[in-house]
Amino acid sequence: MEFLIGIVGDGFVLVASDRTSARSVFVMKHDQDKMFKLSDKIALLAVGDSGDTVQFAEFIQKNLQLYKMRNGYELSPHAAANFTRKQLADALRTRSAYQVNLLMAGVDDKDGPSLYYMDYLASLNQVPFAAHGYGSFFALSVLDRYYKKGLSQEEAEELLQKVLIEVQKRFIVNLPSFHVRIVDKDGIHETYLPWHCIQCMQYMHDDFSTK
Repeated sequence: MEFLIGIVGDGFVLVASDRTSARSVFVMKHDQDKMFKLSDKIALLAVGDSGDTVQFAEFIQKNLQLYKMRNGYELSPHAAANFTRKQLADALRTRSAYQVNLLMAGVDDKDGPSLYYMDYLASLNQVPFAAHGYGSFFALSVLDRYYKKGLSQEEAEELLQKVLIEVQKRFIVNLPSFHVRIVDKDGIHETYLPWHCIQCMQYMHDDFSTK
């Protein structure tokens, strides 16, 4: 029931994840951070089995930091994505495969922004936008309709708002809050969408549209 989304813009990647931690019919908390900082300009978003997501993400995080300590420079987003995919593929061929789905967002000084889609079967694709979880059933059609190459930050945030409104309106499971971050050449930054205002506006629109 979790939801991740990433959108590539002009010089940045906008990423968001829901903050709900749930198991079966129980909600444990509403402040779960599903994003992990791999380096100054690379963020990993993970959903799946709660134990596997934390263990695998921290394993990748520490190995990338070890690489930087040994070599004096960080891996590029492309190299980090392929390293992560290799670890997933190796684990898939054992009895302890990781049940995780991942989005990796990063910015390289040479290649610019990039977003990588990975699933628990160790597939890897570089994409302009992506989503994981049941929310993707509603998000991908909106992204396919409105996404265009070279989005500004304002346009990307507006597109993300469209997606979140659609998920909130159509998805039977309530996802009340999200972490939203920007990855650009200056690092990883928090950004905030007027989510509660969006909800109120959507409900008001629904009320007036039925009259």
